[in-house]
Amino acid sequence: MEYLTGVRKKETIGFDVLKEMKTSSETIKVEGALHSIRRMGEISFLILRSREGLLQTVHEQGGSGFELTEIREAVFVTASGRLAEEERAPGGVELRLTDMRVLSAPEQPLPLAISKWKLNTSLEAKLNMRSVSLRNIKERAKFKIQEGMVRGFRDFFFDQDFTEIHTPKIGSKGAEGGSNIFKLDYFHRPAVLAQSPQLYKQMMVGVFDRVFEVGPVFRAEKHNTKRHLNEYTSLDMEMGYIDDFGELMAMETGLLQHIMGLLETKYEKELKLLNVKLPQTASIPCVRFDEAKQLVAVKYQRDIRTPYDLEPEEEVLIGRYFKEEYDADFVFVTHYPAKKRPFYAMEDPQDETYTLSFDLLFRGMEITTGGQRIHAYRELLEKLEARGMSRDGLEQYLDTFKYGMPPHGGLGIGLERLTMKLLDEENVRETTLFPRDMSRLEP
Repeated sequence: MEYLTGVRKKETIGFDVLKEMKTSSETIKVEGALHSIRRMGEISFLILRSREGLLQTVHEQGGSGFELTEIREAVFVTASGRLAEEERAPGGVELRLTDMRVLSAPEQPLPLAISKWKLNTSLEAKLNMRSVSLRNIKERAKFKIQEGMVRGFRDFFFDQDFTEIHTPKIGSKGAEGGSNIFKLDYFHRPAVLAQSPQLYKQMMVGVFDRVFEVGPVFRAEKHNTKRHLNEYTSLDMEMGYIDDFGELMAMETGLLQHIMGLLETKYEKELKLLNVKLPQTASIPCVRFDEAKQLVAVKYQRDIRTPYDLEPEEEVLIGRYFKEEYDADFVFVTHYPAKKRPFYAMEDPQDETYTLSFDLLFRGMEITTGGQRIHAYRELLEKLEARGMSRDGLEQYLDTFKYGMPPHGGLGIGLERLTMKLLDEENVRETTLFPRDMSRLEP
């Protein structure tokens, strides 16, 4: 009988370990995919790709233990050889081959030239062949950086004594109200896909005080723009016992500082590969909604056309204004009009036409919406009634407040948009693993 005692140690060595070793007198074994072949007469350079990046291997005709005719691009192999320093190679080392064994070979040539430094093809082609296009080193690096953002989000909130929760994505009613909801038949009962975990995370503040979640949200918005998706990943948090909604913005500032610090120390390779300049997060300016509109209207001679919300062009101009005037990459826009905020948003006691809420703009685009919530049961009922909203589907949510809730608030960050702006991409689909929009349900 065999007993398993833990992770099995492999004979193969990771590329990053080799780059630290520099040289070795012993035979080294690695695994990877054959990324490209450069034939230089009797010597050929076989570049391998693994999760850790690229490794240069060298084949010498008649001296490497196998014929190059047996090998072609895109095969998956185990390779053996002697490690040597070579400053011109990726990572400063190369493996001089003594053997190579094919583990798996493709049935046909790759449809995209993934070995090129830049994948010169259309966005549609990249998305249609997503599992292949992401084998390109630069394309893949985008999602390693996105991984770092989620990792930083989780680590930060664990350190701040938050509890991670997982809320349902099928419900009886949308959190935000309105018509931008995907409806479905749930065993002959009407149901919807969750627009956000908003109602559930508020309910859980009464249990854990501080909660966060990473998960998908669904918006049935008929937008076909470079900034909208119908399914995206939301980084959500909600915290109780807040003194004011400024505490939420301060917490997000600390979060961004942590994420950027993590990227700088743990994802240096990907940042360098994509030539990413990390934004300044030491301090983030705050400006009221109405003041921000006025500032850009005056400086850029633009008429205010929409008094209750920010148009995309205004977001761009606000970002431009604060970059020019304060060298700020981020800016909090506060006190949004109550008319454009959901029923649970707390109104400003100084002026009830505004709310204690905010958006965070990053390089001219909204990436976060947050604010303080109504925590008094009767105020919630009055707000629903004033808006002509039904209590149907909200009974359990409202019951939570009937039994008492602390002052609380929270926020949600769009992961794909945050990545898009950090990497200076023009289309959010570039930073979405498998985008879902009005026309795309595959792959």
